[in-house]
Amino acid sequence: MNKIIYFFFLLILVSNCSLDTKTGLWTQSEKLDSEKGNITKKLFEESKIYENEFNPSLKIKLKNKFKKNSFINNLANNNGIIKFDGELKKISKYKFSKIKKFDQYQPELLITKKNNLIFFNNKGTILNFANNNKLSWKKNIYSKKEKKQNPILYFSSDDKTLIVADNLAKYYAININSGELLWSKSNIAPFNSEVKIFKDKFFVIDFENVIRCYSIKDGEEIWNFKTEKSFIKSQQKLSLIINNNKVIFINTLGDLSSVDIDSGKLVWQTPTQSSTIYENYFSLKNSDLIAANNTIYFSNNQNQFFAVDETSGLIKWEQTLNSNLRPTFSEGLIFTVTLEGYFVVVDSRNGNIVRMTNVFYLIKNFKTKNIKPEGFIVSKNKVYLSLNNGRLIIIDISTGKPMDIIKIDNEKISRPYVNNNNMFIVKKNAIIKLN
Repeated sequence: MNKIIYFFFLLILVSNCSLDTKTGLWTQSEKLDSEKGNITKKLFEESKIYENEFNPSLKIKLKNKFKKNSFINNLANNNGIIKFDGELKKISKYKFSKIKKFDQYQPELLITKKNNLIFFNNKGTILNFANNNKLSWKKNIYSKKEKKQNPILYFSSDDKTLIVADNLAKYYAININSGELLWSKSNIAPFNSEVKIFKDKFFVIDFENVIRCYSIKDGEEIWNFKTEKSFIKSQQKLSLIINNNKVIFINTLGDLSSVDIDSGKLVWQTPTQSSTIYENYFSLKNSDLIAANNTIYFSNNQNQFFAVDETSGLIKWEQTLNSNLRPTFSEGLIFTVTLEGYFVVVDSRNGNIVRMTNVFYLIKNFKTKNIKPEGFIVSKNKVYLSLNNGRLIIIDISTGKPMDIIKIDNEKISRPYVNNNNMFIVKKNAIIKLN
């Protein structure tokens, strides 16, 4: 009898909700449409990109919680607050042959534990530069045919071994001290992701959205985990992090997955894009993932910024911010820069915007619609933001306002890297060192 009464009241409740516009679930026009048998309520609407300053007078002061060596084997990707107080004077260049596909890909500069710099040139030659700006060694394992394809390389290293994966489906290991090739193997698909080393294994994602775990010793595959394939092969570099014995990664469809680092078994998976909006997949560009405070933070160029619980995969909050740049977490705050040129500070607890300031207004004599941010780092007092027109904007942390703009080059430059109070910026034919 109790169940009958329960279902009776439930039926009345549902009937009232479906017919009454006062509930706020339907508008009057939607009610009329439903009575005619046509429901026209939009399920997916594009959110508007926020392009206004918010709390521009609010001042922010950071403590001296610097992260040491945050560019060296950073498994969580969070660079935090970097210790840098240089004057940004060019002191040297590490030159190499021009990388033709530099604008299409996002190759990363590798800084080793011995403070060497590792990068590559247009033919796939690996270059190891020492502290004295001299070349320690160089190595090229590619055939003439492969060199003509201008391979893009992705790196990771430990004390002894440099691991390389490329967009030609090769992966190999080199003695990091001598440059000697240790082994070389091929995958069934090219690679397009960060490479991470953890103990005796390394991890990388290929163009088929498969994350693969290999042995550092001989390159043998230990396990792989397949996620859904995309219709097109995106050139967007995919991101992965390692934390709490889990590998967490994102694929080209925006699916975030956590797998056990030893077995490769799925722990959880969280889609971030609607499967009904296929056109989003073609243009989707996600930022690098970062892990902090038991949370995964990342954003994309579809006006979405996510905070995802690292243990369960549940989305804690979502904010409408349009950025595919790696964010930074420190002291309960998240820092990012939108593609429209706004420096944003977010409360990590709830996703509320604390402050939002326009940092592109200093740019003159350029069409700002064609200018995009490439990456940034945060120091105690300043933010250093690189642009695709070769400029570096210096932003005051306290006020969020731009202080200066420095010309590094006339074309795309990488995000800044810092080591031993020196800043390094990569362009398509050189590494520029500033201090």
